[in-house]
Amino acid sequence: MPEEIELEMAKIQRLREVLVRRESELRFMMDDIQLCKDIMDLKQELQNLVAIPEKEKTKLQKQREDELIQKIHKLVQKRDFLVDDAEVERLREQEEDKEMADFLRIKLKPLDKVTKSPASLESLEKPEAYVSEY
Repeated sequence: MPEEIELEMAKIQRLREVLVRRESELRFMMDDIQLCKDIMDLKQELQNLVAIPEKEKTKLQKQREDELIQKIHKLVQKRDFLVDDAEVERLREQEEDKEMADFLRIKLKPLDKVTKSPASLESLEKPEAYVSEY
């Protein structure tokens, strides 16, 4: 039946969207972990330099302190941007999910009586119905 094929295509498209989103989330997590690691490494080096009494520091050590502070600041800003970007993406995805759920509810409602129970239509609205575990 064409309606059943259309329903299956909608399910496949939804699954694809869920997987693409998950890939994006994992990439974000990898970037976030790397930024945090880099920040921690720089902080450790800075702590080692700060531990040296000011009178005993060479000009080179003082310059390195300043460089480290600047690098840490830039990485923190980069991470803040990454987190903000992820939040915007999450909100956009929520809106897309709502629109897709509304579309499926309207588009597939006639099929509800013929092929599917209402409970199975609800599963179309939830990404978890396609991917059991991230």
